[in-house]
Amino acid sequence: MTASLVLSARRFLAVGIVNTLVGLGTIFLLKGVFGFDDVAANALGYAVGTVLGFVANRQWTFGSTGPWRSELVRYVTVLLAGYAINLAAVLWLIRGVGIDPYVAQAAGVVPYTLFVFLMSRSFVFERVEAGRPWRAGS
Repeated sequence: MTASLVLSARRFLAVGIVNTLVGLGTIFLLKGVFGFDDVAANALGYAVGTVLGFVANRQWTFGSTGPWRSELVRYVTVLLAGYAINLAAVLWLIRGVGIDPYVAQAAGVVPYTLFVFLMSRSFVFERVEAGRPWRAGS
């Protein structure tokens, strides 16, 4: 693995941890303090997490220089595809393998995270490396 890949993977994981804490904190705050129902609190918590993840990964993890609007569309598309992969893995582990549902939910994070990281690095974000603009994955 290249140093660039390792650094971006570490940063991506750090953003993911912070993002999870902020998203859950938002959900709990909206429910506990402001009385939002579960669906509204969850949707807003995930919206906050999506924006935070996009901004942090764009600027810090991948150092993007591309147009942010098109990157945002690609980012949300990748998150939705990642969710589908996560759900398929979780259901397969529960129904096909017979793993405990809680363990399956935790294990489902792995394919989601790998997919979103690799697609973010190769498809979503544009970067400048060694002073030369380049499209990740091209």
